[in-house]
Amino acid sequence: MAELPIAVTMGEPAGISAEITAKAWAARGQYDLPPFFVVGDPAWAASGMSDLPVAEIARPRDCIGVFGEGLPVLPLALHDTPRPGAPSPANAPATLLSIDRATAFAQSGDVAAIVTNPIQKSVLYDAGFSHPGHTEYLAHLTGAKTPPTMLLSCPADGDRPGLRVALVTIHLPLSQVASQLTMGGITATARAVAQALRRDFGIPVPRLAVAALNPHGGEAGALGREEMDVIAPALAGLRDEGINVAGPLPADTLFHAAARRHHDCVICMYHDQALIPLKTIDFARGVNITLGLDIVRTSPDHGVALDIAGQGRADPQSLITAINAARDIARCRAAYDAR
Repeated sequence: MAELPIAVTMGEPAGISAEITAKAWAARGQYDLPPFFVVGDPAWAASGMSDLPVAEIARPRDCIGVFGEGLPVLPLALHDTPRPGAPSPANAPATLLSIDRATAFAQSGDVAAIVTNPIQKSVLYDAGFSHPGHTEYLAHLTGAKTPPTMLLSCPADGDRPGLRVALVTIHLPLSQVASQLTMGGITATARAVAQALRRDFGIPVPRLAVAALNPHGGEAGALGREEMDVIAPALAGLRDEGINVAGPLPADTLFHAAARRHHDCVICMYHDQALIPLKTIDFARGVNITLGLDIVRTSPDHGVALDIAGQGRADPQSLITAINAARDIARCRAAYDAR
C-alpha cells in the first residue's frame, strides 16, 4: 500500500516559500522526496520557478498520481497578487487557511504529516492573529492538552554527527528566562523529548543532556543558583522515572563533535542557547519539529527571507530536509504505535 502524501503549507506568499517549494519538487529524485502537495494559490506556486509545471488536485490522495508530472497544488485563492518582498495583510487569511486545511488533512488521516513554510508573523498580527507563532497556533488547532515542545535538528554529515536540541523556554526576552525557568518546565520538556526520541526517531533508550543556564554550570552558586535550585532537582526526579539524563552541564562543552556523539538531544534553557549552535553547525539544513501534537509537523528552520524573495537565490535545503524528516517521523511513529 502506498504511503500517504505530505501536505506543505503556503507560508508567507511574498517570501521565498514558492521558490523553495518549487526547487524541492524539482530535486525530488535527487533527494528521494516522498510525494507532497502544496495547499496554496496555483499562480503563486507557479511563480516559484520558470516553466514550473503545476498539477492542480482536488484531494490529497490525487497527489500520488501526478507527483512526477508537476508540483501538486490543492488550490486556495489569494486576495492580492503577491509581490516579492512586500507582504499584503489582505493575504493573511489565506496564509492561515493553508495551515488550517493542512492540519485538518493530517487529523483526518488523509496525509502522513504537514510541513509548514515560514510565515511573517507581523503581517498576521496586523490581521488579528493572536498566537505567538506557528507552534502555538498548531496546538490550538489540534486541541493539544499540554504546551507543545520545540525540537530542532540538523542531520549527520559523513563523520560529523548531527544535533538535536529542545527548548524549555522559547520566545522570551533573555532578561526573563531565569525567572520563568521551573522544575515543571524542565521535567515536561525532558519527558516529551524522551518519548519523541522513542516514538518518532526509533531510539529505544534515549540519552539526554541538559544544559546549565549560567556560565560554567553556575560554579556551585558563585555564578548563579538556578543549577542547584531548579535544574538539578528536576533532573533527579527524571532519573527516578528511569529517564537517562545527564546534567546540568556547562553549555560551552555540549555542542562540539565529540560531545554530540554521547547524547541524542540537548535540553536547552533558552532560545539562543539552542539555536546558535544548531545554525552554526548546519544553517542550511536545520529543521523545526513540534512535539506534543497529535499530528506530525516539521518546518524549515529559517524565516521568510523577504530581502531575497523573487531573486532565485533561496536555498531549499532546509525544506527538503524537513519534508524527508516528516516522512521518517511518520514512519517511525506508525511502526511504534503498531507495536
